[in-house]
Amino acid sequence: MSAADGTSAAPVDGVAEITVTGPELPDGRLVELPPGRRVELPRRGITFVREAPGPSPDAPVAVLIHGWTATADINWFTCYAPLAKHYRVIALDLPGHGKSGAPKDGKFSMDLFARAVEAVRAEAGADRIVLVGHSMGAPVIRQYALLYPQRVAGLVAVDGPLDMRKFGGDFKPPALTGPEGLKAREAMIRGMFTPQTPNPLQQKILAMMLAAPEATAIGAMGSILDPSLRSSDVIPVPTLAIYAGTNQQVPNVEETKQILPHYSQTQVAGTGHFVMMEKPDEFNKLVTSFVDHLK
Repeated sequence: MSAADGTSAAPVDGVAEITVTGPELPDGRLVELPPGRRVELPRRGITFVREAPGPSPDAPVAVLIHGWTATADINWFTCYAPLAKHYRVIALDLPGHGKSGAPKDGKFSMDLFARAVEAVRAEAGADRIVLVGHSMGAPVIRQYALLYPQRVAGLVAVDGPLDMRKFGGDFKPPALTGPEGLKAREAMIRGMFTPQTPNPLQQKILAMMLAAPEATAIGAMGSILDPSLRSSDVIPVPTLAIYAGTNQQVPNVEETKQILPHYSQTQVAGTGHFVMMEKPDEFNKLVTSFVDHLK
């Protein structure tokens, strides 16, 4: 099956689908992750994908996109089973993250991430999809919607930017190289927690994000801050933004509607940056309600 940019994807020979036991939920329960597979995306190398089939062959398809230096599994482990009761759920590790290979030329960009998502969509045989992106995953799904508008049924941004017109203009990221760079990454991650974020959850997130290669941390950060993303392109699809309760920089709805005319937003009280992990039941209900009202 061919992707829209002319590439194709196929399962990697000899790699069996596996089901593994995932991290504990915030209340201490273990969660079973859906089957995973590694696929060869031509000119993009190996990409790791998890997929839950959903309740029926014609169920809507939700594609979950993780954030900076994260992985599909830790980002979405509280969402797989609840969302799979209603939808076919697909999640991938973006290039250079988790179990996916790094870009062969070492260059990261939002186009790279968006085209990886498209190749996975084509390999999975999905038609139109609802994209759910956390943190850096929000500009990834925005870029996907700009490149492949015919494939997008709706967008859900989770504590991440969709209106990039003024994003990052004054932000100077710390140096991310060497031991001091690792300390800077840890400080950035710890700043995403609240006093209510359970310590075991904090430790899982820290371990996951600090395990990402230095080149991924630097390259993915650069992709987020790319000035070329600060465009005023209009994306006329239903869009929901779910923000952390502690986020003090929630955008103005009317301004955002200039480029996302079907936009709405909400905040989940008592959560830090990892909304879907801290209050999974409330988060999953918000996503389900949004998707169920799409035409």
